[in-house]
Amino acid sequence: MVSLHRALLLSISLITFILPTAFAATSLTASVDKNPAMFGEVITLQLQLDEKVDAGALDYSALHEDFRVTGPSVSQSMQIVNGQASQSTSWTLSLFPNKTGDLTIPAFTVAGQRSEPIVLQVQPASQQSQQGAELFLQNSFSREQAYVQQVLYYDVKIYFKGELQSGSLTQPELAGAEINQLGKDKDGTEIVNGERYQTITRRYSVIPQKSGELTLAAPGFTGEMIDRSINQYDYFARTKRVGAQGENLTLTVKPGPAQAKAWLPAELVTITEEWSTPVDQLVQGEPVTRTITLTAVDLADHQLPDLTITGTDGIKIYPEQPQSRKVERNGRLIAQKVVSMALIADKAGALTLPPVQVDWWNTNTDQAATAELPAVTLQIAPGSAPVSTPVVMTADSSAGKAQASAGWFSPQWQLNYLGLVLLTGWLVSIFALFAWRKWQSAAGQNTIATTTAESTLRFNSHKLSKACQDNDASAAKTQMLRWACQVINPQIQSLSELAAQIDDPALAQQIRLLSFDGYQPAGQHWQGQPLLSAWQSYRHIRPNDGERLASLYPTQ
Repeated sequence: MVSLHRALLLSISLITFILPTAFAATSLTASVDKNPAMFGEVITLQLQLDEKVDAGALDYSALHEDFRVTGPSVSQSMQIVNGQASQSTSWTLSLFPNKTGDLTIPAFTVAGQRSEPIVLQVQPASQQSQQGAELFLQNSFSREQAYVQQVLYYDVKIYFKGELQSGSLTQPELAGAEINQLGKDKDGTEIVNGERYQTITRRYSVIPQKSGELTLAAPGFTGEMIDRSINQYDYFARTKRVGAQGENLTLTVKPGPAQAKAWLPAELVTITEEWSTPVDQLVQGEPVTRTITLTAVDLADHQLPDLTITGTDGIKIYPEQPQSRKVERNGRLIAQKVVSMALIADKAGALTLPPVQVDWWNTNTDQAATAELPAVTLQIAPGSAPVSTPVVMTADSSAGKAQASAGWFSPQWQLNYLGLVLLTGWLVSIFALFAWRKWQSAAGQNTIATTTAESTLRFNSHKLSKACQDNDASAAKTQMLRWACQVINPQIQSLSELAAQIDDPALAQQIRLLSFDGYQPAGQHWQGQPLLSAWQSYRHIRPNDGERLASLYPTQ
């Protein structure tokens, strides 16, 4: 009985000793799928550990010195054969050599186990090595020399035979340059060395930010392709990993020439304009919209300069915020800056606007150039009504009012049939307004407005914002008048009265332009964004508001 007890204890001790070591790591192996390899080929490195560990246990940062690395993909497995269990963890990485020659894949250490280093022979690629290749990659610059901030193009073309299931292309890297993908990938076919290949082309715009010799690290491509090597009619064939890398290219970047008036390198720069009304059909006091567009080929939108637009005596100019945009046309980058402005002439006759000029550098001729919008002469016809727009209220408001009143009784104004009708209508309106106010005052003493009715007549900043964004002049007028009655002066009944009491010239001019909406020519629409911007920038708290607000917090 004692012998049996001792044997049982011995068995338990052996099991206790063996089980912890059954799953202990015994080896870490490293292998590559090809050696030697051609430069530009993808080398698959696989490391396998016979133990289940965390996927992040492998540190492969030492590979970045000689290789561009993608991955890793990690897999874990467990097997039980004849009662014996085994586990493993494997890492698969794709390596793209940065240079030719003998490159060393260093030893790795995971879970106390160390792999053996691998000496990899990387041979230079040649045209013969690509002949018959299943997949290869070519890359090129649109030019080998460029100026600082000049846009050039970098193309990456992938050639492949067979069925490509998936793939990814790494981003090209060039220190000291701005690189952006341009447009979408383009599919095609080409015949190389008598064999037809499918192609995928990706184009990038490259803008160097400094001069000197810059080296672009070529991107690498990895993907999965159907393996038809055994049976080309097998629809359940497995996929195999494929990859390729382009060639590192050197770009010579020159500084901007000293003779350039302004540094704007492009292939073509133009300036055009559009008018909402023909320039020989303008009327004094009526607003007109002028749109100037600056267009450049082989230039980014953020590189376009601001336009210098000057006016002339007799014309007021109210520019909007410039709008920049860029598009891709036939693989070229085209940038535009659009500036719209409202113009109001305060006198009749021929008025000339000065030219608009932009200096740039022609990269085709390698010479300085100037894009110019010629001077334009406007023929302004006399207006049928007095012009109030040029009158800007200042601190001495009484002088401004006297000047405006004198204009109505100047000898140049003659009373005709139309003027008599307008005068009669004006007197009727004054009488009706007086009667309406009197009735409203009486009704207000006997009627208490409901909360709902009162809320619908209050100013709403969100409604004003939406009206300006939708270019809805009617809704904008309603909200501006409600705002005027609640914030500026309860007696304000028109936009002209509001503009006269605003001490901000920008906002006052936008309010006047809004008041002109009903007198604009057919096809011309009011633009609300300038009014919204001016209103948002206006100092809404008046000097005596602080005293009013203080009463809301009594001390007793």
